[in-house]
Amino acid sequence: MRFDARVAARLPSGEHMTFEGFPGLRLQASTSRKSWTYRYKSPVDGRMRQVKLGEWPAMAFAAAIAAWETNRVERDTGAELSALRRKKERAAARPSPDDYTVRQLCRDYLEGYVEVNRKAKGAIEVARIFKAMLDPIADMRAATLTRAQAFDFLESYRATPMLASRLRMELGCAWHYALDAGRLPEDTANWWREVLRGRLKSKGRKVEGKYTGTQKRVLSVDELGTLIRWLPNFSLTVADALTLYLWTGTRGGEIVAMEETEIAEEADGLWWTVPKHKTKGLHNERATDLRVPLIGRAEVVVRRRLDQAKGTFLFPSSSRGTAMNQTVIQHGVYYHQPYCKIAPKHDRPRLPVTHWSAHDLRRTTRTLLATLGCPNEIGEAVLGHVQPGVVGIYNRHTYDRERRDWLTRLSHRLEEIAATYPSRK
Repeated sequence: MRFDARVAARLPSGEHMTFEGFPGLRLQASTSRKSWTYRYKSPVDGRMRQVKLGEWPAMAFAAAIAAWETNRVERDTGAELSALRRKKERAAARPSPDDYTVRQLCRDYLEGYVEVNRKAKGAIEVARIFKAMLDPIADMRAATLTRAQAFDFLESYRATPMLASRLRMELGCAWHYALDAGRLPEDTANWWREVLRGRLKSKGRKVEGKYTGTQKRVLSVDELGTLIRWLPNFSLTVADALTLYLWTGTRGGEIVAMEETEIAEEADGLWWTVPKHKTKGLHNERATDLRVPLIGRAEVVVRRRLDQAKGTFLFPSSSRGTAMNQTVIQHGVYYHQPYCKIAPKHDRPRLPVTHWSAHDLRRTTRTLLATLGCPNEIGEAVLGHVQPGVVGIYNRHTYDRERRDWLTRLSHRLEEIAATYPSRK
């Protein structure tokens, strides 16, 4: 539609006009005014959002086009326009450092640092922690918070030490961010880096009323042989994911986010290339895409899922167009543990190998590689770890040939374990 002032003046309340050649630009009518808006798909979470550009007739059609173009360019850079608008408004109304509350400080840290530098899942978790736990100190002035107040606040959450430790870490980062940004006086103490340091430790998982400790589990060859043969008792999705844990050594978050565009047939076989932004090293400048050769059962699983895929994700969620959540795998394992009390009336097979999690399989795979004689730098490359120090700076070898060689040996060893163990006495 072309802009016509007479049509705009008669636009009924609740209706809107769109304009050919300017996607997302709208003139919306309410009972008292007509507003120019830009409706767009968020580059952050894919949801439809809109920002107000101005009001007609104070803002003419030409001025609305100029504002639309500015916002469209910002949106194409990956910016979340509504968040940018809120940040600008808050910056204009920012209180003085002496009046800056803990709530305002944490909100600025969340929007200015966490949402910019972390994955959406991590940012959502920080926002949830702040919303659930900050209330006792939220309205205190950040600059005058005392060491005793910080201690008492964290001490109140000692019953959940890991959550309290995470809160302590995030508050320390938030104070550091506020000091760097000049929103707190330079001599403000960051007590979160000092109080209860090293004294908020997990007691481990609680199984049947008892804490099991925080040990890092590695399955023995007998346990591994039993588990591999038991995999068909899981749902196909969980069994496939656990197979990829063992045969590739990759992380659960990387497995469930696998897309068909990341799989390629190359000269030496099938490869899965995990983009850097999906790996744990996404913020490490020395990290790269993770190259994973698909061998043995891993290749079988991926080829089958490629053939059956109805979308881009090989482990899709029930929500259209999104990847499955990693917790599906974790819950799937726990559901079959003999001590699981979920749905007690539901009869299902119980695991003969107990007290392990999906991530323990990644640790088991790394240990198996070491027992096979795999050099440390290759084993770390297989897991997607960035080499520390000078080695990581100067050694930029990709290890593609070595990855395929050692994961082939691993596949043979896993099949041998599945066929032979547990050892018969």
